[in-house]
Amino acid sequence: MYQHGFYSAKIKLPSDYTAGVVVAFYTSNGDVFEKTHDELDIEFLGNIRGRKWRFQTNIYGNGSTHRGREERYTLWFDPTKDFHRYSILWTPKNIIFYVDEVPIREIVKTEAMGGDYPSKPMSLYATIWDASDWATSGGRFKVNYKYAPFIAQFTDLSLEGCPIDPLQSSVAAVNSLCSEATVRLQSKTYSTLTPGSHAAMRRFRQRYMYYYYCYDSIRYPIPPPECIIDPTERARYHDTGRLKFGGSHKRRSRQSSLTPTNYESSDKQADVM
Repeated sequence: MYQHGFYSAKIKLPSDYTAGVVVAFYTSNGDVFEKTHDELDIEFLGNIRGRKWRFQTNIYGNGSTHRGREERYTLWFDPTKDFHRYSILWTPKNIIFYVDEVPIREIVKTEAMGGDYPSKPMSLYATIWDASDWATSGGRFKVNYKYAPFIAQFTDLSLEGCPIDPLQSSVAAVNSLCSEATVRLQSKTYSTLTPGSHAAMRRFRQRYMYYYYCYDSIRYPIPPPECIIDPTERARYHDTGRLKFGGSHKRRSRQSSLTPTNYESSDKQADVM
């Protein structure tokens, strides 16, 4: 388990018909803190041939599973053709999700979030599972095991953080033992968004985000405390938090990217079936 960290891997998703099959790359401590667990998710939601792949990010803190903070997006490439890098940064101040070194989401810790911001050591997981009841088009398309086996490949793993056993130390002791590692983590280039990377993130979200929990007024009549409502952007979304038809911007001519540096990776590759 790690108290804060940068978790990154190159992933190649299963091809052909994969409706209902969720591939997840995430951090969690649910096996240790069953009722107060923290979690950071990247989940790929299965697909039907010929359609764009969809995926979501989410965060939970202190067992706040009834206050999910999902955002959903489409990918601008076919993730079954080649490996692409997906990364999660978690520090005491912020959380950033990356796709191919492009930041797609940042959560900045606020006092109002309280325990909803993940704070306890977490492990890293890679899983593949049957989520027929909700994953693809809200459960309309189910897993068809005629197309099995479904294989997700993971390689070039980067794992940087402070390894710690939370059962052997108090919260104060964990923070003290990991203080130097946390300072190093926060000094990395991928821990802070520059004006250029903020612009790249904004372009991604304008182009590819199709569900935003902050604009889901049916689910959250009062938006969660970290939400900043942009009236112009809000007008592009229904009260369900879903993007209105035709609400995305025109396709841009070139892609912006950022390249995290100063992290080590392994060349080991693993298949998850």
